[in-house]
Amino acid sequence: MSRHRILRWAALATMLLTAVPLSALLLSAPSEAASTPTAGGVYTLVPGASGKCLEVPGGSTASGTLLTQAACSAGAARQQWRVTASAGKFNLVNVGSGMCVDVPGGASTSGLQLQQWGCGSAQTNQLWSFTASSAASGKFRVVNAATALCVSDKDGSTAGNNPIVQETCSDIARMQIAFNLVGSAPPTDPAGKPTVAADGSGVYATVQAAVNAVPNGNTTRRIITIKAGTYRETVVIPATKPYITLQGLGSSSTGTVIVNNHNAADGSANNGSTVTVFGHDFTATNLTISNDYGIGVQALALNLNNDRGIFSNVRLLGNQDTLLVNNAARVYFVNSYVEGTVDFIYGGGIAVFNACQIYEKRTTGGPITAASTPAANTYGFLIYRSTVSGAVANTTQLGRPWRQDAQVLYRESSLTSTIKTSQPWTDMSTSTWQNARFFEYRNTGAGAGVNGNRPQMTDAQAANYTPQKYLAGSDGWNPL
Repeated sequence: MSRHRILRWAALATMLLTAVPLSALLLSAPSEAASTPTAGGVYTLVPGASGKCLEVPGGSTASGTLLTQAACSAGAARQQWRVTASAGKFNLVNVGSGMCVDVPGGASTSGLQLQQWGCGSAQTNQLWSFTASSAASGKFRVVNAATALCVSDKDGSTAGNNPIVQETCSDIARMQIAFNLVGSAPPTDPAGKPTVAADGSGVYATVQAAVNAVPNGNTTRRIITIKAGTYRETVVIPATKPYITLQGLGSSSTGTVIVNNHNAADGSANNGSTVTVFGHDFTATNLTISNDYGIGVQALALNLNNDRGIFSNVRLLGNQDTLLVNNAARVYFVNSYVEGTVDFIYGGGIAVFNACQIYEKRTTGGPITAASTPAANTYGFLIYRSTVSGAVANTTQLGRPWRQDAQVLYRESSLTSTIKTSQPWTDMSTSTWQNARFFEYRNTGAGAGVNGNRPQMTDAQAANYTPQKYLAGSDGWNPL
């Protein structure tokens, strides 16, 4: 490297370090660059034989979920693993679920498929060491402390969904793991501070303060870790600060709660929303966003204006208008929970809900969705392989059109008895449900059915209404 290039890099480093406090920097590197795994780093783990990423299938949050490999997907929390120091070795903690890579029962069986499990204190079947490969530069064998066996892509297969197992260690391609850095928490002090902690034990006391510390024009993933607790504040992610992740550190999504009680009628910004996102490529995982204002007026929990947003294992709690997906938004929810009373998923943007729980909490029921999809847009809301339930049977509507061209599809979902089966769609002012683009496809459960008030997609139509089609856009984005 030339002396001038070295000086340019030195100047850049000086600018970064003076722009915000060192503790505020959230470092990352391109996912293509293999790195030496270090505590605090967030990585994808890629076996050399397959080139695919180790993942938690479907982003499951269940203990005992068996680990597999799949094509690497940028920003997918189910494929991201935080390296955490423990008892002289390391845990591998999934960013999406908060659970650890685990050898079931600590058994020493070669070929045993690995799982995720709730992280325990110094459990040796969850502790790993990293041994540099002598045959493949920049790659590592990942060795379990309890069994002395190595993480492996079973049979060296290149297939998606192939099991990730432990095997007798050998310096061969299927056990040569590349750690590709995708982000990290801020540098920690010896006490291991999270980015945010309401009790003062973190680098910042509020989520907004941590967001403010991210430099404008940021181009790399910035992971803000939030200690379990309640944060009564409003949070805005500006358009000038893309690639931010909010990650709750609690044992489940209930542990970390961002909440406020503003509403659209009291003059609060962003329709009174607790969290508002403008920055693209935003992700949130393992936390709750809530608006506890009460019933009777628009009071948002989450207001989205961002492209390529991912929400994994997130709870959204509110009443009227819990979640607003604005026209500019293209967002993906997986293994998440949304509740409300009236029109609590609404707006003109694109949103896919995969394996989610949607709950109508009002005893008199009400419409779940109020889409306002522009006429020129093919896609609006897709509720996919999710469960829709409610407080009272035969009271809940699938939706109503906020604008006449609203597009909503409930696909392959479980509709419980809360659905008003005879008339699950309804009008909104002069916009009629019959002229909206409302459909169902292969739903099941007591609330499912077919009648003249329930338009059904054909198989041929449904082929063009998959989650991937909804989210692809012009850039081919596929967070699944």
